[in-house]
Amino acid sequence: MKKKYPIENVERPWEHPKPKTEDPHALELVKKIMASPTYRLAEEDPEFLKSYEARGIRLDLDYLKAELAMAKFGIEHTIVVFGSARVHEHKTAMAQLKAIQKKVEKEPNNKLFLNEMYMAERMVEKSIYYDDARMFGRYVGRSGKGPEDSRIVLMTGGGPGIMEAANRGSHDVGARSIGLNIQLPHEQYPNPYITPELCFQFHYFAIRKLHFFLRSKALVVYPGGFGTLDELFEILTLVQTRKTHPIPVVMVGRSYWKKLIDFDFLKEEGVIAPEDLEIFTIVDNAAEAWDHIIEWHKSFNTPLFKKGESFGKE
Repeated sequence: MKKKYPIENVERPWEHPKPKTEDPHALELVKKIMASPTYRLAEEDPEFLKSYEARGIRLDLDYLKAELAMAKFGIEHTIVVFGSARVHEHKTAMAQLKAIQKKVEKEPNNKLFLNEMYMAERMVEKSIYYDDARMFGRYVGRSGKGPEDSRIVLMTGGGPGIMEAANRGSHDVGARSIGLNIQLPHEQYPNPYITPELCFQFHYFAIRKLHFFLRSKALVVYPGGFGTLDELFEILTLVQTRKTHPIPVVMVGRSYWKKLIDFDFLKEEGVIAPEDLEIFTIVDNAAEAWDHIIEWHKSFNTPLFKKGESFGKE
């Protein structure tokens, strides 16, 4: 048996600053040293961590925090939903329309109010997509072994609008869902239907996109603007250039997408190949989108669910 030495109460030379009896200025000098930013531990030095040179570390941390959390929950695959943050549920869209209609009644020739009313009418029309995205979230939430199964989980950008609707659908059926928020100049609140332990905030768009596509087994894109189009064309380019594995890319809202982008024109101009049009499909609603995803994986012999598991629409 090894002898234990009573060293716990032994004072060590480095545990005390140089005594004043040896140098009356020693303590003041030591305090200046310890107050210097260079003396801080690297992990406790915000100036260092936010420096240009430490960007690689910040990129790594931006990626790693979400990666470890998703691994902890056993999340193997995601179904990603993109769409406009400006699309509201029907009752909210109607309330906004009625509010601007009252302004127009008082000032019928006010061009600004008339334009706002036109935009509000368009948003009422688009509110159908909120309900549809919510239904799609339910399909994902009910799939597999049920709500507690985290192998395949719905993922969104974590914000309002279409993203909120999809997270809300999974929340409706008691399933987990993921939200990847991004730090913006104007604060973006996470929508209330994300699983708290799976809601993340990123600094870098690039790392956020990496997580969108890293585990994705399908990408579902509802009507949206710059951000939605950026994410859509990112995955189309990655699949086209074979930089990622093929996945079903589904655009929901045939009338919107046909008017917004003329893919046939791109083919006719020779700037994309005819087979590039096979990378995606355009459908009218959540039911068609979910059916396409299931059939796509069956055709590629990569079934999402095992025998006896739910396909989400039951």
